[in-house]
Amino acid sequence: MANVNDPVVEKISFNKNGLRLLDERNEQLLLDYPTVYIIYAENKDSYSVYVGETNNIKQRTREHFQEMRYAKRSKMFVVGHEHFNKSLTMDIENKLMLYMTGSKAVKNLSNKRANPQYKYFPVEEMNAIFSKIWRQLHRENNQLFPVEKVIEENALFKASPFHKLTEEQMNAEITILDHIKQALNEEKENQLILVEGSAGSGKTVLLSSLFYLLSGQDEEFKGKSAYMLVNHDQQVKVYNNIAKKLGIQKKFDEKVMKPTKFINNFTDKADIALIDEAHLLWTQGKQSYQGKNQLNDIMDRAKITIAVLDPHQMLRTQQYIEGQTLKKLENRAKKNGHLIKLSNQLRMNAAKDTVKWIKMLVYGNRITNLPKDDKDYELKIFKSPSEMYKAIKEKNRDQSKGLSRMLATFDWEFKEKRDKNHDLYQVTVEDFSLPWNLQTKSKDKNLSWAERPETINEVGSTYTIQGFDLNYSGVIIGPSVKYRDGKIVYDPSASANKNAVSNRTLSDGSKVKVYNQLLPNELNVLLTRGVNGLYIYAVDDELRKALLAAQNQEIQN
Repeated sequence: MANVNDPVVEKISFNKNGLRLLDERNEQLLLDYPTVYIIYAENKDSYSVYVGETNNIKQRTREHFQEMRYAKRSKMFVVGHEHFNKSLTMDIENKLMLYMTGSKAVKNLSNKRANPQYKYFPVEEMNAIFSKIWRQLHRENNQLFPVEKVIEENALFKASPFHKLTEEQMNAEITILDHIKQALNEEKENQLILVEGSAGSGKTVLLSSLFYLLSGQDEEFKGKSAYMLVNHDQQVKVYNNIAKKLGIQKKFDEKVMKPTKFINNFTDKADIALIDEAHLLWTQGKQSYQGKNQLNDIMDRAKITIAVLDPHQMLRTQQYIEGQTLKKLENRAKKNGHLIKLSNQLRMNAAKDTVKWIKMLVYGNRITNLPKDDKDYELKIFKSPSEMYKAIKEKNRDQSKGLSRMLATFDWEFKEKRDKNHDLYQVTVEDFSLPWNLQTKSKDKNLSWAERPETINEVGSTYTIQGFDLNYSGVIIGPSVKYRDGKIVYDPSASANKNAVSNRTLSDGSKVKVYNQLLPNELNVLLTRGVNGLYIYAVDDELRKALLAAQNQEIQN
């Protein structure tokens, strides 16, 4: 981190008297140079916040006085620094928007639009200057500005549209926006843009950024209707909260909703439908959805459909996409230049060899010696689940290590609707036993599973953790994954996930088992959640012995 001086932060009342006092303080860095500012109003422990930057704080504040959006008794922070220039203030402004998205106290957050900056002087100082600003703001108001680590663990922060995109993501966004503009200008319909990428490749952040821009933050899309669809109970909560906080929607399920609701509610065509985790869409009828294919039904109701897809994250037979069908979708998108692939791994702070080791275990059915990770990613095998749980709790208590949880393959009984007389469903191995899958009572049901503090005493499955990340994950590989004759094998008879091991009816009417694809996908999702570390315990004796041998560098490759 760069060694930089402290910023100047002044707190004033958001009125003419406050502006007069700011002028009287005669702080040159605030009055004569670019600044970043935060206007905020408190209402019953929640805040409405506006973030901006300007080259003339007095003039810009007077302009804000003419607007009717601000509550009486609003306050204002004005921030200056000796190295501020236009690019740096715009970058700080954008990062403030990012962190305020993750602040639980912020109810409403507004700004004209995202302003990430990339190459400028002194870009290498930005993070250090921002941290100093945030810490000073934290000292002024620790409710509105929690410590950075707490913010960074928030699911809204992780899915915020204000993340600075990588070059790969930025090029993808520019390409997608150009395609959308062309399609809308030429009044084309039934357009499919397909974005493919493995777990942790940055698909969600890209889609969130697109949704924000397409919801009217980009002037070119004012008046266009854009909807975010996701078939995941936990993730739909996150997008709903973001959209409400940023003013994209006034109430839940207005612009963000589950696919079935969109299909059932829309007869006229929406302009744009964005689908996160399109691999979770139903490809046959189920429960409230009585159609044959959700993706086709969405495309029939939207002029342009942007679908984010990872075939390696399909988990249920009802979501299974036949190879031929997937190829047709890819060819359809590719024909119009609408197939975009993300290849970078952004979630795991791990060396390539570590990522390769996981993929080899899951899909190559082989165990090799654990690699040495030059990024200090902690990959560790445990002899007992209780020891692993103890280590996970220690990581979770340590604020410097951050959010950590226990996960398991779906090899223990669980039902959504539990009989009142039935005890909590448990993951039980040896002397270890914890309830799992959102059975523990929570004070805030709008939070995702991983964010609920009480879930440190639960075990999560793929259905609760998919789409989210943890700093450290402790994964119990259940009896459905075994090690026989030097190879990983998947045993459907030991799985409690009926949705993964039941027959799938193909388009030609034949019935097949697809567990050899779905059970590895389940394991892949679980093993790729940890940002800084992955702990593993295997129930199968032979698998556990092989993994421990790999840890001790005893595998003869």
